Amino acid sequence: MLKRNALLCSLLMFLLCTTPVLGQEHLRLATTTSTDNSGLLAVLLPPFEQANDCKVDVIAVGTGKAIKLGEAGDVDVILVHARALEDKFVQDGYGVARRDVMYNDFVILGPPADPAQITGLHSGAEAFKRIAASQSPFVSRGDDSGTHTKERSLWKAAGIVPAGKWYLEAGRGMGEVITMATELRGYTVSDRGTYIAMSGKTDLRVLTEGDKVLFNPYGVIPVNPERHPHVKRALAQAFAEFLTGAKGQEIITSFRKNGQQMFFTY
Repeated sequence: MLKRNALLCSLLMFLLCTTPVLGQEHLRLATTTSTDNSGLLAVLLPPFEQANDCKVDVIAVGTGKAIKLGEAGDVDVILVHARALEDKFVQDGYGVARRDVMYNDFVILGPPADPAQITGLHSGAEAFKRIAASQSPFVSRGDDSGTHTKERSLWKAAGIVPAGKWYLEAGRGMGEVITMATELRGYTVSDRGTYIAMSGKTDLRVLTEGDKVLFNPYGVIPVNPERHPHVKRALAQAFAEFLTGAKGQEIITSFRKNGQQMFFTY
């Protein structure tokens, strides 16, 4: 009897440890491919989940799509990087209390041979002019992401509407676009974090950087519960506070790949 009871107790403990917690809350997060591809979410989310007894369900898409998910109330919170679109999201009543989370910068990548001769330039617009003039392959995200939004602003500043066989709109995430540009021996725009994370998988180099317009801030915005009453208001707010609080900021600051800091805090 004692052995039987011990066996039953062991079985019960096993079930309790391996069965998902009933009623555990799920936070739906729409964020960019850059936060996912960089590996940041893998270290950032578990401490939040443990502290709040919840699970974060991540949808990693371009910023434009992430914002549309927020507008539709299909997610509880967004973490994105296109400030003008973020401000409009809040102004239109879809989001509340945007908070600065972190930043890095955009860089223009190209092959070592650099046929467009953009190495060392500090003007993104001038680099784009030279790429277009050389008709070197250029791979665009083409997905209404924050990176794609920045790219379009650079073409506008350069006074160019890119078109032709040399210009390819991929409709893919940042990691895939870097891979495509590598294979085509072409150019692309990337957030620095994803490029660092992929540095062992590409020989593309950072050829143009340092332009102030390449600044890349990320913001977190809970979806407005007055617009969508079903959203997890308290949990979304807790997530925003975690990202901008001491613990979240420490994790972000200390996160590195290949010995390099990926994101910076305010």
